[in-house]
Parts: sequence; C-alpha cells; structure tokens
Amino acid sequence: MAVTRWYWLRHAPLAASALGRIHGAGEAPVDLPAPMRAARIAHALPEGMRLVASPLARARDTASVLRPDLTARIEPGFIEQDFGLWEGRVHAEIEAAEPEAYAAFWRQPARARPPGGERYADVIARVAATVDRISAEADARPVVVVAHAGVVRAALAQALGLTPEQSISFVVDPLSLTRIDRIQMDDGAVLWRVETVNRPLPTGEDEPC
Repeated sequence: MAVTRWYWLRHAPLAASALGRIHGAGEAPVDLPAPMRAARIAHALPEGMRLVASPLARARDTASVLRPDLTARIEPGFIEQDFGLWEGRVHAEIEAAEPEAYAAFWRQPARARPPGGERYADVIARVAATVDRISAEADARPVVVVAHAGVVRAALAQALGLTPEQSISFVVDPLSLTRIDRIQMDDGAVLWRVETVNRPLPTGEDEPC
C-alpha cells in the first residue's frame, strides 16, 4: 500500500483592483501574506514536502512567499479553468454584451463551455490525470499544491466521486487548506481519505503595522 498525502492550498486573495472580473487562466494581482503570516502558514504545512504550483503568477508568488527556500515544481495541469474570451472582463459587461451566451453558461456552469474556453468538467479530468501521475512517482513525501479554487474543487470531485455539479458547490477561500490522501492498494485499487476542506490557515493579526 502506498499513501500520497495531498495538501491543497488556494493562492493569496485577489487585490482590490482585480475584484469583480473573471480571472481563470489569465493573470491577476494578489495581496500576498505579510512575513509573519507567511511563516505561520508555512509552519502548518508538512516537513519534507514536494512543493507544486500552478503556472499562474498568483500561485507561484504565493508558493515562493510561503517557502522561499524551495523552488516550486510548475504543473500546467493545475492551472485554473480557462474562460476564453471572457478572461479579465467584468461580469456585468459580459452579461450586457452577450446576454444569451452569459445566461446559457450560468444555467450549467459545471458543463457549459465559455466562448473560447474550457468546461469545468474538463478541469476535473486534467486535474485527476495530474494527481494520478504525480502520485505514481516513487516518492513518499507529501505534496503541497498552491493552485486555485476550481482546481481544489476538481481534486475533491476525484476523491469523492462527485459529479461536476456537486463539486462546483464547494467554497474554497484564499489561503485555505484542503487535505486529501490518495491510497494505492497493493491490488491496484485506489482509495481516498478526505481529512479537511477549506480549513482557514493562521492569520498574522498581531503582526506590527
């Protein structure tokens, strides 16, 4: 039996200038945690980890602030859902310009495809393939992934056998932790154990201004 411990961490919160826009596979600025909070979060993560990050800067920068002593392995399979032509645009603007397409998407957000983008159901498939590939590596160290809300929901869909509609309903806050164990049995069967979902990580409330 081989157990791979997965620690899923959503990146730091979006900066005020980025709020209200769709930021999927596009870049967006974030407010990185101050040094004291970054140290506290890092202390809550396992020793001897393999640090992995989405290719997007908001995930890479969060990873490097939390563990400046480690170089994160970049995994394209853990990038956020691509919203295509809607990337970087304000919701109200899209709704006004493309009311039918916008309404059709939000009727089935787990399976509909944004114009020029990808379906959330496809995100689940690529995240699952990446999890299986990394878990198959001969390495017993825990895996810490700094990624996105959609990616964490996809990991939960794989572990719990959920439909896209079910898994998309999970709340995944910035700088929250979701812990999942992948258990590879000797006969080839794969079992899953979910320890925590969307757990808040330590704050830096007493850090000097």
